[in-house]
Amino acid sequence: MKLHYDIESGQLLVRLDGEIDHHCAGLMRTEVDAAIYAHAPRTLVLDFQDVTFMDSSGIGLIMGRYKILQPLGGEIVLLHPAPHIKRVLQLAGMERLARITHKLEKEAMQ
Repeated sequence: MKLHYDIESGQLLVRLDGEIDHHCAGLMRTEVDAAIYAHAPRTLVLDFQDVTFMDSSGIGLIMGRYKILQPLGGEIVLLHPAPHIKRVLQLAGMERLARITHKLEKEAMQ
């Protein structure tokens, strides 16, 4: 799993690449948390476009970042999930914690 970051106008975009499973989730949490604390974004966008597999570790990743951002008034956007990953997100109820979308509207993020 590789992470790519882009920070712009109070938004932290994290492009995920590869598989999200228990082998890489801990490192991902650490890296994303460091970026959140360093940049204090209003919006965390997790881009799933290049994610090929995700197990419950991915759900934990999202929930943990939600718990960090919620007290700060921040939000999470889950961008470009493949149909099989979107189904996992929906079954886990992630749409209650984050917006799931295939289009990032910059105006809405600012």
